[in-house]
This record gives sequence, structure tokens and C-alpha cells, in this order.
Amino acid sequence: MNKQHSPAALRNRTPIAQILEDILPESGSVLEVASGSGEHVTHFARHFPQLTWLPSDPSAEARSSITDHLQESDLSNCLPPVKLDASDPKWPASLPRGTELHAIVCINMIHIAPWQACLGLLDGAAELLPAEAPLYLYGPYRRAGDHTSESNAAFDAQLRQRNSEWGVRNLETVCEEAQDRGFRLDKTVEMPANNLSVIFRRTAAAQR
Repeated sequence: MNKQHSPAALRNRTPIAQILEDILPESGSVLEVASGSGEHVTHFARHFPQLTWLPSDPSAEARSSITDHLQESDLSNCLPPVKLDASDPKWPASLPRGTELHAIVCINMIHIAPWQACLGLLDGAAELLPAEAPLYLYGPYRRAGDHTSESNAAFDAQLRQRNSEWGVRNLETVCEEAQDRGFRLDKTVEMPANNLSVIFRRTAAAQR
């Protein structure tokens, strides 16, 4: 078995699902970008059986873990994981032909990836999502340039030490980039462990 386990995923999947209950459509398909171990998407597919879930990750090891979690769960509303790198400007072509999305979920990616992955995620979401469809982001953020806690500041320093292209992003900068691509900020929700749920809605055509 190749299953990976994330203590953070086990802690935050229920609070995240509570937010998703209010924003996901009643039916349709949801793409999860950077699914990691697969524990989130497995939980969400079980919690939202009326939706079809499509997990993805650039890592072959992660995709193997996702597959094992899905096989063990025996879920009929979750598709096999696809190889998807959000920093690749052509990543929408990675999706199965004919895929129509009604929401995109991305958890704990933006700070553990180059900034280009965030921009690529926004570009792809702008291309794929219909009007009023949600783009859900979860993770730690700076607000007005400042960390929201000492633990987030320490975490940011650790990330940047591991990779200079990583780091906790400024929420206002992410919102500006999203707005440039035809999204409006619907709401932000404070979550456990100094994280935020950030919900955007697709509005106008992308300006870039």
C-alpha cells in the first residue's frame, strides 16, 4: 500500500467540509488541485455524494496514495487522480476531455509552491469555471503584509529556508491577482490553527 497520512488533513478536513457545505453547488464536478495524500478528497467525496470529485497532484507518489485511499473507501463519485502542475500554464489540458467544472478546491498549496503555481491556479480557474462558480483556497496568509500569528511567522521562515520560492503569501496580493482574472472575493473565514478559508466567485472574463 502507498497510502500517505497527513495529521493536518485529519484535523482540518471537517472544518473545511463545513465551509464547503455553504458554497458548493448541489450537483456537478469539483476539481481538487494539489490533493496530496488524498485524505481530503476522500472525505469530501463521502460527505458530498451528489458531487463528482476529480483529485489531482503533480507528484506520482501523491497520486499513488490518492488511488489507494479511494480504493479502500470504495467511492463511486471520485474519479482517478490526474497529473496536474498548477504552475504549468497549460494545465487545464491535463483534465479528462470533456470535463466541465462547477467548483475548484485547493488546500495548503499556495505557500508550499512557487508563486507561479498560485498565478497558474488562478489562470486555469478563470479559464475553466463558469460564472458564479466558487474557487476555494485554504491555508495561512499574511494580512496587510503582517503575519497573523507568531507560529505562522515561524512557519514562513521554515518554508523559505527549505525553498526560497515558497512562503506564506499576502492575502491582498492574492485577491488582486484573482480580481485581475475575473474573480471577486466572496468571503474569508478564520479557521483553526491560524488558517483562512478564502472563497472567490467567478464573475467577468479574465483581463489577462
